Amino acid sequence: MIIRVIALLAIVVIFYLGTRKMKIVPGRFQSIVEMGLDFVRVNIAEDLLGKKDGRRFLPILTTMFFMILFFNLTGIIPLLNISGNSVIGVPLILAAVSYVTFIYAGVRKHPGAFFKNSLFPPGVPWFLYIIVAPIEFVSTFVLRPITLTLRLLMNMVVGHLLLVLFFSATSFFLFSLGGFWSLFSIGTLAFGFVFTLFEILVAVLQAYVFALLTGVYIQLALADEH
Repeated sequence: MIIRVIALLAIVVIFYLGTRKMKIVPGRFQSIVEMGLDFVRVNIAEDLLGKKDGRRFLPILTTMFFMILFFNLTGIIPLLNISGNSVIGVPLILAAVSYVTFIYAGVRKHPGAFFKNSLFPPGVPWFLYIIVAPIEFVSTFVLRPITLTLRLLMNMVVGHLLLVLFFSATSFFLFSLGGFWSLFSIGTLAFGFVFTLFEILVAVLQAYVFALLTGVYIQLALADEH
């Protein structure tokens, strides 16, 4: 929880300082903040939902992306060394928010037909609905929040375990065994460094995938076939 609070304070401070005194010709720090915001706006919100709907749902997509990103990056910061998303609480809440937003978007756009068309897709022969409807219910309303939660959680847990394994092995070979065995610490340290860089990529990728999938679900809820 302390790590989550630290990450949250970092988000607030960075965006406060980056947007406090906006200039037409931005400085370096303002440019970096604007690039991050534009990345979510252009590549996730507007690309999937168009300008009108993209602007409506931009705040929640932006919040998800940067919250997940900062919480993930704590896993490779010395003295913190664990992701805020490596315990199920935050991934579960984020998945629930994504799920509620998806339902809200669908019901708001198609108040009388959203659930009906989600469970009984148009064009399917009526006698097949006994098979199709349960499948659609499970895939649309059950598996989506579960897969969102587990994808984020397990990637962070596995990354943390790999780093612990390599750096613990380095300490073991170097300080516990010593002598000839110290040579093995070079390899484990190198692998630990490589996987640290890989964890940075995974941290960014998981933030992008989570926000992107949320955008995709909202797009499906807003689609005209509903």
